[in-house]
Amino acid sequence: MDFTGFTPGTFDYLWGIRFNNDREWFAAHKTQYQQTLYEPMKALAKALEPSFAEVPGLELHLSRIYRDMRMHPSTFYKDSLWFCFQRRSKGGILEHPCLCFEVRPEGYRYGFLLYCTRAFQMQELRKRIAEQPDRFLKMVKKAEKESGILLDGDRYAKPKPCPDERLVPYYSMKNFMAIRDCPPDDLLFSPALVDELRRALTAWLPVNEFFEI
Repeated sequence: MDFTGFTPGTFDYLWGIRFNNDREWFAAHKTQYQQTLYEPMKALAKALEPSFAEVPGLELHLSRIYRDMRMHPSTFYKDSLWFCFQRRSKGGILEHPCLCFEVRPEGYRYGFLLYCTRAFQMQELRKRIAEQPDRFLKMVKKAEKESGILLDGDRYAKPKPCPDERLVPYYSMKNFMAIRDCPPDDLLFSPALVDELRRALTAWLPVNEFFEI
C-alpha cells in the first residue's frame, strides 16, 4: 500500500476513541481504525524506511493502539499513533534519541526527540557537548536551518555549571526536542507528507546520532 495521505476520517476516529475508550466502541469501529489510521500510518513509515536503512542499528518502531493495562488499567486504547526511527535498546522508548512522527486528535507532530532521560544520561551528554562544542553547535545550526525546527527542551530550575558560554542554553536543558506541531492541514492529507518528513528527519539525523548513549 502506497501512502496517499491521511483523511478526515482519521480524526473522526481519533476523537471517537478519546471519548469512547471502551472495547465495545473499538470493536464497532475497528475497520475505521485500520483503514483511516493504522494502514496509512504503516504506509507512511514504510515509505520513509529506505531513507534510514543504511544507518547502522537504526530501526523503525510503529506503536500499537492498545495500552499496557498494567500502567493504564482504566483506559484500553491510545488516542494517538506514532512511529519512530531509533536504535534497539533495553530501556524505555523515550530514554533514547529518536526521529519521530505522531498523529493525534489535535493534529500531528514530527522531528527529533530525546525526552525521558535519566540524570546520568544528561551528565554524559553535557560532557560530550563540552568536549566537542564547535562540532555540536555547527550540527545543531545546520539541522535547524535545513528543517526549520529549533532545538528546545524543558529546563532545570537550577542551571548546571557550564564551561563555555555558547553552550549555556543546552546545559540548562533536561531533555531535547526539535518538534513541529501542526493542526490537520492539506499536507497531512497529501502524499507530499513523505517528502516533508524525509527532509526534516534527515536534517536531524546527525544530532540523533550524536546524542546516542
